[in-house]
Amino acid sequence: MVYYRAVGEIPSKKHTLFHAQDGTPCYEEFIGEEGFSSTGSLLYHRGVPSNLVDSRNWALGDLSTTVNHPLGPRHFELPELFAHDEYKGSDLVRHRRLILSNVDVRISYVVADSPSVLYSNGIGDEVIYIESGSAILESVFGRIEVEAGDNVVIPRVAIHRWIPLRVDELGPLKAFCVEGSGHIRFPKRYLSEFGQFLEGAPLCERDIRVPQGSTTVTGPEADVDTDVYVKHRTSSGVLGSIVTYDHHPFDVVGWDGCLYPYAFNYRDFSPITGEIVQPPVAYQIFEGRNFVICNFVPRPLEYHPAAIKVPYYHSNVDSDEVMFYHAGETAARKGSGIANASVSLHPAAYTHGPGRQAYLDSPQMTESNEMAFMVDTFSPLELGEGALASDDPSYAWHWSGRHSTTPGTGGVR
Repeated sequence: MVYYRAVGEIPSKKHTLFHAQDGTPCYEEFIGEEGFSSTGSLLYHRGVPSNLVDSRNWALGDLSTTVNHPLGPRHFELPELFAHDEYKGSDLVRHRRLILSNVDVRISYVVADSPSVLYSNGIGDEVIYIESGSAILESVFGRIEVEAGDNVVIPRVAIHRWIPLRVDELGPLKAFCVEGSGHIRFPKRYLSEFGQFLEGAPLCERDIRVPQGSTTVTGPEADVDTDVYVKHRTSSGVLGSIVTYDHHPFDVVGWDGCLYPYAFNYRDFSPITGEIVQPPVAYQIFEGRNFVICNFVPRPLEYHPAAIKVPYYHSNVDSDEVMFYHAGETAARKGSGIANASVSLHPAAYTHGPGRQAYLDSPQMTESNEMAFMVDTFSPLELGEGALASDDPSYAWHWSGRHSTTPGTGGVR
């Protein structure tokens, strides 16, 4: 974020000795991007934020990947990963199943019904798309209540936890997780040189929900040794550690700055439409290091009498395209097996698009049911264990209708 906020108790001048109203001395922490050259915030803690007393290994689980070879489009049926109540006792941090990954981004899926551990991603920012359920995101910056359809952005190193709400009523928390290897921001073309959303951008400041209130822990719990699960960088991949502080990190009495978690709902996104169908870039919502994120939402349909109203056939010359379908089958994917919580992977060097009949029938469409969360990457994606466990081997052949198992003529994997 780039919008300044001041919350709670802060001194009138930064980098000065400060006591809270009850006389407790406070310790200033700067969380800043790109060294000291970009966005940041200052937080004021009751405890010394660097007071560690232990560090041990956090086994992150199976993060191995497999090359998508021989090349082909893929369909992953993610509900299979948490079928038969296998989510019981799971949390959003420790029980993610890796679907796709490269050096720039890791994409995973999780179903959870339990509060998470305290967590900090030291590798990059995260975007957590809430498929269904409800939760409170608690962080050192405050709390945000989130619900189905929310894009939740959490900056690198921000200590936070997820608390599912009303599980008996709404079901478990289901989330599609995008972990960057750097920062994730709104596209520059939507913003003025000062960071304000421009007129004509598909969202504005009013659409964004920011942390409210305080998560400050007081009493005996404040001084208890507390674990934080941390993902961190290595030259060869991702590692996990559990670091222990001599106090609870939710001890912030106030903070100010332009860096903090935030959320907005896909229903508040207003895509640009026209006489003919617009390219996917019209639905872009974020940009990361070598990837972009889009929200496809219901839209007013194109008004040229012969307009193709489903995505036209296209080749991903420079990118792999990942679509998470959070509202089931769309017109373009009719008959493909795509359902709620399906993921499709359409890799570079492959032409893809709607089914033949969907293409021909689309000028007569009167409404759009396309709803999906998309990640386009500029480096090839490899398949995680969650992808291999939920792969639909027939998907690649549904366009042609051929399901031969004879090698070289369209066989299953």
